[in-house]
Amino acid sequence: MPPSAQRPRLGRPARWAQAALATGACCVQLDAFALNPALPVVRDELHGSAAATPWIVSGYLLAAGSLMPVAGRLGDLHGRRRMLTLGTALFGVAAVLCALAPSLPLLVAARVLQGAGGALLMPAGLALLTHACPPRHGQRATGRALGLAGLATVCGPFIGGVLARSVSWRAVFWLTVPLALAAALCARRATESRDPQARQRFDTAGAAAATGALVCLVRWLEHPATWGWAMGAAALGALFVRAERRSPAPLVNLVLFRNRPYVALTAGGALANSATVALLYVVPWALQRDEGWSVRDAGVAFLAPAVALAVGGPAAGRVRPAAAVPVMAGCLALAAAALGWAAYGTGALALLMASTGAAGALGVAGGLALTGTQAVVRRERAGEASGVTKAALTATAGIWLAVTGAGTSGVTGAGTGSIPGAGTGSGARPALSLPAAACLAVATVLVLTLLISWVRKRLRRRAGRGRVVHRSG
Repeated sequence: MPPSAQRPRLGRPARWAQAALATGACCVQLDAFALNPALPVVRDELHGSAAATPWIVSGYLLAAGSLMPVAGRLGDLHGRRRMLTLGTALFGVAAVLCALAPSLPLLVAARVLQGAGGALLMPAGLALLTHACPPRHGQRATGRALGLAGLATVCGPFIGGVLARSVSWRAVFWLTVPLALAAALCARRATESRDPQARQRFDTAGAAAATGALVCLVRWLEHPATWGWAMGAAALGALFVRAERRSPAPLVNLVLFRNRPYVALTAGGALANSATVALLYVVPWALQRDEGWSVRDAGVAFLAPAVALAVGGPAAGRVRPAAAVPVMAGCLALAAAALGWAAYGTGALALLMASTGAAGALGVAGGLALTGTQAVVRRERAGEASGVTKAALTATAGIWLAVTGAGTSGVTGAGTGSIPGAGTGSGARPALSLPAAACLAVATVLVLTLLISWVRKRLRRRAGRGRVVHRSG
């Protein structure tokens, strides 16, 4: 069979959809992390308080994570290309408002608006590309598009730090304006798609309950002693489940959560995303604090893990759907070993080698959470599935930043920051032990789940053969 028959070339609409997703995802990931090193500069220039400054990052991630399930379903109902174009336009306009913000409250408001644009952009882009590609070939196209986003994720803090020191923190936002415009132009050339079986009704009650529950959950994790947020999250979560069971056109069909491969890939990808954020902040900080490297040298050295993370997306696109969960388990186990080596190894070379291995494994795991989940759900509701998955990935990143204060260490003026372990004599590296343990735990659960499923299948086969023998006798 000729290679062209096995791997057909993407048509022009699919290539435009791929370009739109790659460029748009690069914008979203770049602005999610590029501003963190510049937060002290932003606070001083805008005369903001230390308590309000972290909301420049948290507000963006909170808006993006909480609105993605809503945005994914809107794409299914009203057209993925339309939502992708609207999201990129909103993202670009909000970036201009951020660059021109004269005060900290206006900057936070513009960042929330930017997060809403990112929420529209990502699920719609994933679903649009899935439908633009031939069946079973969308994974590779999505993986290649996500590779650029992974590179922007890791290089974002370095780019933000350089721009803030050499030009201005406002340049971070001006940088994304032409990228957002390019993504919108590419999206306009893609072919529109939507769920043909969807009722043209929007589940307002489910959307309000889901958004409110996610907001309350993140606020509680930021302040664990405030149990009111936890009670609010639980109450709104129960209302969401009740609303989805009764709605004739639910925002999220609860049958989705009976899809075991989908749930496993989403949970593993969410953990991989939070571990990537940990790696993103701890390793450059350790190179500077423990090894005495400059910010520039640490940023240049971290390009090796950045490339490994970016390659993870295309690699994930080559994994067959049936092998996605086993590969996810293997990647998390490998990431746990590499993170453990990075946490307790000695020397800068060992740290960079371990972080590169961990970044590669986490990149594949994060890519599988997006490419694999799209392959195991109905194509008609690809926007709904991608919205839920992206919400989980974004929320875990925001939760890790909120709980640990990573990336905002300079905001309070503390020289050591709030990354666990950074203020102790043991250095910053032990902060990686928690994500290492979490990766190992989830990998173990996935392996046990696979073993139980395999045993059940074997028992069913034996029982079926026994019935056949009994009948023939």
